[in-house]
Amino acid sequence: MRTGTALIYDEEMTKYKLLWVDPACKIEVPERLTVSHEALVRSGLADRCVSIPVREATEADILLVHSEEYLEAVKKTPHMTLEDLKEFTLQYGDVYFHPNIYRCAKLAAGAALQLVDSVMTGKVRNGMALVRPPGHHSMRSAASGFCVFNNVAIAAQYAKQKYGVKRVLIVDWDIHHGQGVQYCFEDDPSVLYFSWHRYEHQKFWPQLRESDFDSVGKEKGAGFNINVPWNKVGMQDSDYVSVFCHLLLPVAYEFCPDLVLVCAGFDSAIGDPEGEMCAAPDVFAHLTHLLMNLAGGKLCAVLEGGYNLTSLAQSVCQTVQTLLGDPAPRPADLAGPCKSALESLHCVRSAHRQYWSCLKHAADLPSPDISTKRVKLAEEEDEEVTLDKGEEEESAEEKVWPEPLKRVPPPTRTAVVLPDGVACPDGCKNFRPSEDLDPLIVNKLKEDFLKDADDSDALSTLSSLVALVEKMEKNEVCSGLALVRDVSVAMMCVVQHAASALRNRVLVVCLGDGKVPSHVTEDGKTCVVQFSDKESEEQESKYYIPVCLKKGYGDVSGFIQAVLGLLLPLGYEYDPGLVLLVRMSDSGPCESAWQQLTGLLLGLAQGHTLVLLQEGERTRVGPTASSLLGDPAPSLGQLPAPTPEDVESMERLRHRLKADWKLLQTTGDFTTAAADINLTHCLTSAQLLKLPGLY
Repeated sequence: MRTGTALIYDEEMTKYKLLWVDPACKIEVPERLTVSHEALVRSGLADRCVSIPVREATEADILLVHSEEYLEAVKKTPHMTLEDLKEFTLQYGDVYFHPNIYRCAKLAAGAALQLVDSVMTGKVRNGMALVRPPGHHSMRSAASGFCVFNNVAIAAQYAKQKYGVKRVLIVDWDIHHGQGVQYCFEDDPSVLYFSWHRYEHQKFWPQLRESDFDSVGKEKGAGFNINVPWNKVGMQDSDYVSVFCHLLLPVAYEFCPDLVLVCAGFDSAIGDPEGEMCAAPDVFAHLTHLLMNLAGGKLCAVLEGGYNLTSLAQSVCQTVQTLLGDPAPRPADLAGPCKSALESLHCVRSAHRQYWSCLKHAADLPSPDISTKRVKLAEEEDEEVTLDKGEEEESAEEKVWPEPLKRVPPPTRTAVVLPDGVACPDGCKNFRPSEDLDPLIVNKLKEDFLKDADDSDALSTLSSLVALVEKMEKNEVCSGLALVRDVSVAMMCVVQHAASALRNRVLVVCLGDGKVPSHVTEDGKTCVVQFSDKESEEQESKYYIPVCLKKGYGDVSGFIQAVLGLLLPLGYEYDPGLVLLVRMSDSGPCESAWQQLTGLLLGLAQGHTLVLLQEGERTRVGPTASSLLGDPAPSLGQLPAPTPEDVESMERLRHRLKADWKLLQTTGDFTTAAADINLTHCLTSAQLLKLPGLY
């Protein structure tokens, strides 16, 4: 298994800057790169990475995306006078040139290519390139938005050409729409491009009609271009996580990329003067983690925007630390997406449901005319009156947020409790309690769980589980795996101890038809999600959630969609301190789907996940331990459509739960908007033009 995270950086890319007064370009400064790299060095993350030298992209590399005429024009800039550079810049939008920018642009593109080479040849598992100038706005024959050459687009074409990569996923979480990437691949079904971006009904740069949700790609590329327009500022972690769970991840798993490229712009983080969003730097740890089981872990992040030097550096560190395999921090206050985010999510899912089987069940738009351009007019106009432009800018600059807590990996990554004769997997530690348990706990174990009080083996196993859970709560052990004689008894033991002794909530994920401890969910300290192919006889409640897969685990698509669209949102909102993953005997999905589930759950509870397996499932110990150690799960292949029965079952469950679990919502309340649309049918064109903000 490949290990290691590449970090690509060269100080040379800091050696250009704006040489004249331009308010639009003054925020693109060399310090963007230096503060990011210094933060990685200061935190010790840079030393843990594999340093890869930068090379210049060749002309042949650049011509994979850009026209020869444009390349020849940019090649002349090192020899231009200041006045010539100003004049040259005027033909493009929101960009500036400098005598050294051509060299830096070649290094930026070359850094992205070096990263692709390192990942595709197995030198490293993943990595990040810190580059200037950024790239995702630059087009075939034009610079744009601080971008000269389109680094990620060049990297995608290069990967396809040199390594025969069949499918590339590009995730653009920069706060601006990467129109250059979209234009490059809009008719190409081998590249799935996803972008969320500040849009505000086409009022925010680059102010393009084709940045809206209904620009889905062209010809054979229809459906492979996904735009999520943010029509308000102030989007938070919940909005970002919701879009990942209900849109990007289901489509990405169905697409099954061979390589993931991230346009890693951190102007989508809190405090940024361009984005004006409220997402904490911590959220990028989770977004990164959720992508790391795709493409066998082959993930390349390339820096784009980010103009608040504090949140930029923090977000870069969060991303790199997650690439290194450290557990993600606890998510903060994921209370559900806002109304505007839900409207955008609803529209995008509806626009793409004809292209992706995982979205076939997406809700209709309320009327043919509804779009994210049509909003609650009175509500939004009232809000706009309260803040003028100057006040908005001032409020963005004054945002204060706590510095992300230091992420300290536990000394032991994965501990195992195994019976005699079962070898400890490489990288794991055989767990034996180093000190005697409290006699009261031992007596409690005997009374509650042992039919034979003299069963020393069973007592030893249960005692080890209790001790292991306590080590995990103290962050001395990250994750655990136990092979037990009776998985139901072991599950009840851990849940009972955790509910009574630990401070944290416990999320129990159970695969199989066995008895689960639903009675312990009443106080909310335990939440149970049970996957089964039978209808549950337990009474449903907020904290006991039976997921019935009518076709069983043989329908991998249905299982994965339930994991992505139900389990993950619920788990993120519940925010447990411990995840207990239980596989009943002879139950559960295929090996690769099981490993995907295990890997995805590690994003919760700071990675504190305990897996319980029945003693007869010894063959699963190795693959499960591999996932707990952070190895990416095997690919599932391109997923077919889930069965209608499973889709219907999941949607009924979602509908029942969404009042209690806000992250399960996928649609907005369009009642008022629909009324606004109906009203417009009664108005003349002249009257429509007088309605503020309608278009």
